[in-house]
Amino acid sequence: MLTAILAYLGVGLIAGFLAGLLGVGGGLVIVPALLYVFALLGLPPEHHQHLALGTSMATIVFTGIASLKAHHARGAVRWPVVKRITPGILLGTFAGAQLAAFVPGLALKWFFVLFAYLVAVQMLLDFKPKPSRALPGKGGMTAVGTSIGLVSSWVGIGGGSLSVPFMTLCNVPVKEAIGTSAAIGLPIALAGALGYVVSGWSASLPQGALGFVYLPALAGIVLASFPMAKFGAAAAHRLPVPVLKKCFATLLILLAGKMLWSLL
Repeated sequence: MLTAILAYLGVGLIAGFLAGLLGVGGGLVIVPALLYVFALLGLPPEHHQHLALGTSMATIVFTGIASLKAHHARGAVRWPVVKRITPGILLGTFAGAQLAAFVPGLALKWFFVLFAYLVAVQMLLDFKPKPSRALPGKGGMTAVGTSIGLVSSWVGIGGGSLSVPFMTLCNVPVKEAIGTSAAIGLPIALAGALGYVVSGWSASLPQGALGFVYLPALAGIVLASFPMAKFGAAAAHRLPVPVLKKCFATLLILLAGKMLWSLL
């Protein structure tokens, strides 16, 4: 049990810092880390992926609040964008969490691995969409938000790896894209966490689970990640973020590679 607690705290420290620093990455670290800890604890393997996704979304509620406040204090959040995209975000994320209950854990693991590799390659190549258009209208923002929410719910993330490139493409400066992404991550996390609680409510789960949210893991990760998100947001304005992104990409490749090995 002590090992599990220390593991949750360690994951929280890393995930919180990354969430504030890059606007992406928290869930991409939390999910594979939780899979490892759940296996170590002997939790039912058929629910590992669903529990990891639901718990990851729940932790992002807390890191999202801290990261949002830090970026807002620096004037880096475009609230009109948040307002326009949120309806689609809520719809897509909640629906995705409901659909995930009907998808085998093995399929969700494959989806996660492929997504993690895509994010890692994008970071290693430092690919940045060329600003070439304006933000779409209400209907377009709803469609984009729904898509971001759906994918985010299936990989347990706050959507930054999708929303930051989208906003960059639409001529939003990078620092504002990261700050706005942190704000968008909060409705994603709220809808995703609620969705996984509801979709896992009738499943046969271990003690300590609230639907597909595992409360002991949630408590440990949040305890460490909430304060670290503030440090990450502050560091985003001082550290060489491109270099840090490449380091994070390497970590992603290692984590995804470990998951891929277990799948094969």
